[in-house]
Amino acid sequence: MILVTGGAGFIGSNIAAALSERGERVAVCDCFGDQGKWRNLAKAELDDAFHPDDLATWLARHRDRVQAVIHMGAVSDTSATDADLVVRTNFGLSGSLWQWCAQHGKRFVYASSAATYGGGEAGYDDDASPEALARLRPLNLYGWSKHLFDRRVARGVESGESVPAQWAGLKFFNVYGPNEYHKGAMQSVVARAYPGAARGDEVALFKSCRPDVADGEQQRDFVYVGDCVDVVLWLLDHPSVNGIFNVGTGKASSFADLMRALFAATGQPERIVYRDMPETLRRQYQYFTEARVDRLRAAGFTRPFKSIEEGVRLYVEHFLSQPDRYR
Repeated sequence: MILVTGGAGFIGSNIAAALSERGERVAVCDCFGDQGKWRNLAKAELDDAFHPDDLATWLARHRDRVQAVIHMGAVSDTSATDADLVVRTNFGLSGSLWQWCAQHGKRFVYASSAATYGGGEAGYDDDASPEALARLRPLNLYGWSKHLFDRRVARGVESGESVPAQWAGLKFFNVYGPNEYHKGAMQSVVARAYPGAARGDEVALFKSCRPDVADGEQQRDFVYVGDCVDVVLWLLDHPSVNGIFNVGTGKASSFADLMRALFAATGQPERIVYRDMPETLRRQYQYFTEARVDRLRAAGFTRPFKSIEEGVRLYVEHFLSQPDRYR
């Protein structure tokens, strides 16, 4: 059995569905709440589904059945301010699962984030040495919590501590795709802009607050969620691969280009306007991200990542424009 924590969330539910589709026995641990997250899993066959409060008991009961833990569970809101909650969830729980997997010889794949790179002053190289990680400066609490765990992993591996049978940390860049609808303001720009774009309305993007970056030319590495799932499945198929890896396309695109891809996918004329960025975002805003995927490629992952044009078209045609938007 494979346990997916955060398995009712955005990336987690896509992973759980893909595992179920290929015949794996899947258990999901998550807070299902009242935002309709259960719909993310409505098509997947699951062996079990339970609340995080029951995680320790569940692991003790199913220790012999669990082969791998795919740890996607986290407080993922980049504007979160409750540091105790974020550290307890993103660092403490991750550490506990790491230790459990190491103790019992299980495999462990966890979600890190491109938010660990902060403003990008130290680049976007997924060098997992303690020295390289020490140079990164995350801009927000979420990014720092993920970085804190990456550093703990790197130091433990270097010092020869006991590690899981397989381990991998995945620094996801700007992920978009089906099953993100419960995330509200934290949905991708594509999901939030789609209803207006489909009607032919104006779509608003943030103005730039830097004189060297034109409005709409802020750039991110936008990666389709299906490509992220492919990386996880590939890791499960290659148990000798360990490390911390970037998961992005390797090519930055502007927000304006992303919206042009959205208008093209909806068949509507392009209508983009620019509005002031909220003061609360300005000091922690990333103007550029671009994954270096050399280590992932060197490890043997050869599948191409989708361009924004292809990814947005798939998202619109197969999900956003359909009565049933879920994977």
